[in-house]
Amino acid sequence: MGKESAPPEFLVVGRILAPWGTRGEVKVQVVTDFPERFAPGKLVCLDGQPLEIENSHPHKQHLLVKLATIDSIQDAEKLRGHDLTIPRSEIRPLPEDEYYPFQLIGLRVLTTDGKHVGRIADIMTTASNDVYIVEGERGEILIPAIEDVVKSIDLERKEMVIEAIEGLLRPP
Repeated sequence: MGKESAPPEFLVVGRILAPWGTRGEVKVQVVTDFPERFAPGKLVCLDGQPLEIENSHPHKQHLLVKLATIDSIQDAEKLRGHDLTIPRSEIRPLPEDEYYPFQLIGLRVLTTDGKHVGRIADIMTTASNDVYIVEGERGEILIPAIEDVVKSIDLERKEMVIEAIEGLLRPP
């Protein structure tokens, strides 16, 4: 993980794993659905400071990235484990009914009949669908992110309404 979590006004788009070569390139784990953010000429932030991407190219399941002002293996080594971020003001709009995880964390979860279940504490990705980890009075509850269960998400009201199907609201 990064040296410290990104401030709330920033969104993590990549994580520096290690230096690569001797000229300051770094191996980056991409954590965005928009890897074009790493195109030459684009800006990313490192510890809140904007840096231009001079070059990038895929390498296995990662990207090799050359950041402006990082010109040696020693400079690159200091960045190991740091997050690359963008200001939240630069996030791309998603299609209707798709959300960034940061938009969902903290939402109140209610049943269709108005019962308070808890708040979304985390999101787990599985092979078939995401699962919302909801912290409530009765502990942790896992809510599958599927149409049969999630009936509405209202970001302005900061709430999600779910259909409490049989056995759903029992803690794991």
